[in-house]
Amino acid sequence: MIQMSRFFIVYALLLIVGLYINLHADIAVPTNRPFAEFPSNVGSWKLFSQSEMSDQVLDVLRPTDYISRQYLAPDGCKVGLYVGYHGGGKGTGGIHSPKHCLPGSGWYEVSSKRDVLEVGGERINLVRAVYQKGESKEMFLYWFKVKGKTLSEEYSLKLAEITNSLLYRRRDSAFIRISLPFETREEEARAAIERFIRECSPVINSFLPA
Repeated sequence: MIQMSRFFIVYALLLIVGLYINLHADIAVPTNRPFAEFPSNVGSWKLFSQSEMSDQVLDVLRPTDYISRQYLAPDGCKVGLYVGYHGGGKGTGGIHSPKHCLPGSGWYEVSSKRDVLEVGGERINLVRAVYQKGESKEMFLYWFKVKGKTLSEEYSLKLAEITNSLLYRRRDSAFIRISLPFETREEEARAAIERFIRECSPVINSFLPA
């Protein structure tokens, strides 16, 4: 009898899991506004250039919407902004970590650490990293955003996506990356990139769903 009871419990659990997998479907969550409406002026920074990804890259990344721009400060400092949003609907790809993408493009990691940046009352959990390619060095600050929360670690990102899928039928997530090339003055580069984040982060948040 005990073995029979265990069999029915296992069978019932498998049936419930099977039904859930077949009936559960994540909903597609759009951005609050399309990134085409992202402003050309962000605080003291002005749009310098904008780039579009090739069809081949888009086929790999499959973002719902994205923006890839360079902004210029009055002092001539230039930063790169990339925001890739993945709405979680059918055909949307997952976020690709720079830890895999940058080395694949010929960059090697000089340093990387997780940190927190205070921006207008928001604690942004992010990664500070420096990569080098030949003689060129570039600083990257990046983070993930899921349902209003910032994350700096890929496993936490996956866990948040799974949890939100189970509880809210949502797998939407965003990847935000700010970059700045530099030569020897790393502290100046860090100060400039943080200044841009403080001015730009509220604008980015206004486009992303909570």
